Amino acid sequence: MATETHEATSHAADAAASAPGMPQLDFSNWGNQIFWLMITLVAIYFVLSRIALPRIAAVLAERQGTITNDIAAAEGLKVKAAEAEEAYNKALADARAQAQAIVAEAKAEIQVELDAAIAKADAEIAAKAAESEKAIAEIRAGALVAVKEVASDTATEIVSTLGGKADVKAVGAAVDTRIKG
Repeated sequence: MATETHEATSHAADAAASAPGMPQLDFSNWGNQIFWLMITLVAIYFVLSRIALPRIAAVLAERQGTITNDIAAAEGLKVKAAEAEEAYNKALADARAQAQAIVAEAKAEIQVELDAAIAKADAEIAAKAAESEKAIAEIRAGALVAVKEVASDTATEIVSTLGGKADVKAVGAAVDTRIKG
């Protein structure tokens, strides 16, 4: 049995020595491999250059066109936005000016109404003051007459009480002199 094992081992070693291993590394097959490698590379080159790369270039060109169009549209919208902002600011300034004009007009109308009301109130106050002064003058005149009468009556009574005879004209003249100052 040991001889059979030894023979099997030596037969396997001979087979291993005669077999080259990986066929890609066997130099006798390299010519065929290089030929098929070249055919495969040429086929890949033609597929890439005629089909894949033009499609990729078309997609890139389309993207570039889209980007350029979007940038142009954005610039146009930016200009429109600037114009809209300018129009808005102008409209806002006009509205403020119009509001100021309305306020000034309202103030002027109110001032006119206020002046008219003040003039009317001043006229009423002047009329009432004139009436009051007239009433005061009447009261003063009436009071002055009453004071003269009281003073005359009192002077006459005092003179009578002291035992003299009072002359009404002389007493009236003395009271008038005293009242005038």
